[in-house]
Formats: sequence, C-alpha cells, structure tokens
Amino acid sequence: QVQLVESGGGLVQAGGSLRLSCAASGSIVSINTMGWFRQAPGNQRELVATITSGGRTNYADSVKGRFTISRNNAKNTVYLEMNNLRPEDTAVYYCNADGLQVRNGVYANYYSWGQGTQVTVSS
Repeated sequence: QVQLVESGGGLVQAGGSLRLSCAASGSIVSINTMGWFRQAPGNQRELVATITSGGRTNYADSVKGRFTISRNNAKNTVYLEMNNLRPEDTAVYYCNADGLQVRNGVYANYYSWGQGTQVTVSS
C-alpha cells in the first residue's frame, strides 16, 4: 500500500502564500503522475495541478500564473507553491499519485490519495 501524507495547509489572508508538500511512502517501484486536487464544501473535487515523472505540468485555468507544482523524485515528494491566494481557493487540498508498487511479492498498479490538508483564505 502506498501512503501519501500532506502538510503545509493553514489560514492565510488574501494575497498571501502557502506551500503544500506531499510525501509518498511504501513499497514504491515507480511514481508516474503526482497531483493536487481540492474540494470546497458543497463542491465536487477538482483538479488543481499535475506533474509527470518527466516534469510535464498541467494546471487548472483558475490557478495558472499563481500556483506552481514541482516534485523531488529522489524524495518521492510533490509540492504546490500557492501565491496571490484568493478566498475562492479555500478548500481541502488532496495529494494524488499513481504508479507501480510491490504488493504481496508482485508488481501491482496503485492510485492513492492523501488524507487532505485544509487551506483557508480570508478576505
């Protein structure tokens, strides 16, 4: 089982910045895409940004130019640098990763989620 643990959430004023981290652990053979999603109360979970093992990134239109996703493959960690935060960015942010693991002695694909970290932006 691959575990993802997020950190770095909190309360910030509009215009401020936060940096989220997510570390993957377990019997990991490889990690393909890592990403960040968010879910505000009453809303569906939505994609924020993703990054492939080769460094190709993809962003939601609402965060382009303000958020930057990056990863450290040696540490199995993905980051989300969030600048110029807005009240509408308030949500629980979830980390996601997919790839190959060893489970019960054999290779198996995984698609894992973290437990989420709260980001609150006050106006």
